[in-house]
Amino acid sequence: MEGLCSLTLLLLFLWPPETWEGPAPKSPLPTKISRDPDVLHLGSGTGQEPVIIMTFNLTKVTRAISSFDLRTWDPEGVIFYGDTNPKDDWFMLGLRGGRLEIQLHNFWAQLTVGAGPRLDDGRWHQVKVKNQEDSLLLEVDGDEVLRLSQVSRPLAGNALPEIRIAVGALLFPPTDLHLPLIPALDGCLRQHIWLNHPGNTVPFSHPPRGVCNPETQPGTFLPPGAHTVFSLKDLPQPNMDPWAFSLELRLQFFRGSGCLLALGILGNHSLLSLDLEDQILVLSARLPQQELEVHSKSLPVSPGPLIQLQLGLTRVALSQGLQEVALILPPALLVSLLDLWNQPKGSLILGVTPGEDSSASFCLDGLRVQGRELDVDQALNRSKNIWTHSCPWSLNNTNTPH
Repeated sequence: MEGLCSLTLLLLFLWPPETWEGPAPKSPLPTKISRDPDVLHLGSGTGQEPVIIMTFNLTKVTRAISSFDLRTWDPEGVIFYGDTNPKDDWFMLGLRGGRLEIQLHNFWAQLTVGAGPRLDDGRWHQVKVKNQEDSLLLEVDGDEVLRLSQVSRPLAGNALPEIRIAVGALLFPPTDLHLPLIPALDGCLRQHIWLNHPGNTVPFSHPPRGVCNPETQPGTFLPPGAHTVFSLKDLPQPNMDPWAFSLELRLQFFRGSGCLLALGILGNHSLLSLDLEDQILVLSARLPQQELEVHSKSLPVSPGPLIQLQLGLTRVALSQGLQEVALILPPALLVSLLDLWNQPKGSLILGVTPGEDSSASFCLDGLRVQGRELDVDQALNRSKNIWTHSCPWSLNNTNTPH
């Protein structure tokens, strides 16, 4: 039974490093990209691939001290996970609805609890979790926001097993959590201490994947060649009387040429596509077996105003502000488009389509289908280099993974 207390007693006792000087001031972020390896980017595809995995022999740990500052625009995901046994003794600290959430499973307690202010505001926040006797305390920026009692035992005098700590992901399926969440978290950690070891001195299974861009804003950023695929069956369905389907998006900025989004059968040519050609949006429709017969319209585009794509029974319209162009759909193409929602691989693709080249990079301030906001974390699949909930302030600062 003594081994079951190890997780609570070692992972949950976050303590600021001695050099920490309080919460970061709410001032403008620096203008240069951080290449400091101690600043970790947590984004890692679907959240099933940790940024780092560390293993500790707990019999040699004298103080269970861990600490970090967190910055994110993402409201949901895993900050770190740890276990001595993934079935009987594990712990998760993450975000849900922008607020910290603890999930704990050991001999003394099985619980899920959230507390504290929203942290998904793009600013640095210090998080501290510590154990006092049998109690767990959670602090944010120096303020206590949660106190739990009778959830663990003191560390002193216990013979403890080996423990794993995974940063930015789980080490078991999300469905094994008490209350499942989307594990991927687009965020950054700095000044991180793990079991009284600075992050840059802890041995880990593989090197961190990326550094963090200090200049970010809310949004979704797709670098050249990136894509996100949504299954049409998972999206809000078209209106039926009369039949209609609509998309809305807002470009914060863009550069280059290539596909912005497409409707089609995954793995085949798209039936309907919206392409960027420098400062022009090109709406195109074609049947896969008639590649030379392309119907297209062009519309000058600028960042800011809402872009709307509306598909009906006779035409598809593209508009931005007061500008609008429309394609009258041939019957055969209309039938194929309507049938997309009956196809197992009917897809909405954001970014480059399979088999295509693209130099386009862009940042979206939201993507809505049938009036509902889409979360890139809920896509069928996506490129790992997409920033799901953040964008750089400038395309000049995107030459790093994040």
